[in-house]
Amino acid sequence: MTTRRTAVPADPAQLSVLTEFLREFGSAAALAPAQVGNFELALEEIFLNIVMHGSEPGSVPQVEVSLKLGTDAVTMTVEDDGPQFDPLSLPPPDLTVSLADRKVGGLGVFLVRKLMDTVSYERVAGRNQLRMSKRLDGPA
Repeated sequence: MTTRRTAVPADPAQLSVLTEFLREFGSAAALAPAQVGNFELALEEIFLNIVMHGSEPGSVPQVEVSLKLGTDAVTMTVEDDGPQFDPLSLPPPDLTVSLADRKVGGLGVFLVRKLMDTVSYERVAGRNQLRMSKRLDGPA
């Protein structure tokens, strides 16, 4: 089992750092590009939500990302020290409403739930933890 971690401030400029971290992990773990792509999209959605909504005025949360390669799945955990917020508590967006009438927001978490096999949230030691796992489809 391989685990890697990195931490960055919740600043949009850090997204490229996290993307590179994820790609290096995927390469070292011999993951298929599509598998890495699912995690990239999920990480981008969650990280940018933290950047835009996860801090009190005047503070910048620290975001820690850990990736774990298990025997049959990859798990990504995104932690931040911002105010408590469970993104999984949001109601699913109403996809039957026209785009013009649809409320802004909510699609990112919906997309993450569709991309991943399991998504869970916990508040641990004053930190938000969002854990996402995807089964491996076999050899890359």
